[in-house]
Amino acid sequence: MDLETVPAEVFGRSLSGIGVNLLSQDVRALAAMMVEVFGLSVHRLSDDFAILRHGDMMMQIHADGTYGAHPLLGVVPESPPRGGGLQLYLFDMDPDAAVARAEAAGYMVLEPVADKPHGLREATILSPEGYAFSPAISSA
Repeated sequence: MDLETVPAEVFGRSLSGIGVNLLSQDVRALAAMMVEVFGLSVHRLSDDFAILRHGDMMMQIHADGTYGAHPLLGVVPESPPRGGGLQLYLFDMDPDAAVARAEAAGYMVLEPVADKPHGLREATILSPEGYAFSPAISSA
């Protein structure tokens, strides 16, 4: 499937498993962070929508305005942190490299890189809207 040209209804019908969709006040800025810090690939980037890919996993970003009458928009806070309480793991991603890129770009590193008792080496980096992303690899 060509993610740049696939019609919305075909893309929607192709999704399975668990989907991640983030609402954003600035789709382009959030997508840029995901590329710069985590190296995700971005498809269909516009002011209203983006598809992001990490390995076989896809995630979507929708601008607030695209949600129109959806009731979720009414409970999203006007100011950050929008993503409070949500942690999104990006497995098979070097947390040391991601933290270095995040710090160089001025993003907030909420939790520094550490080897955790559950067998992962991970960190937590916040997007400007407060979404918590945790790059993680197996610890040695």
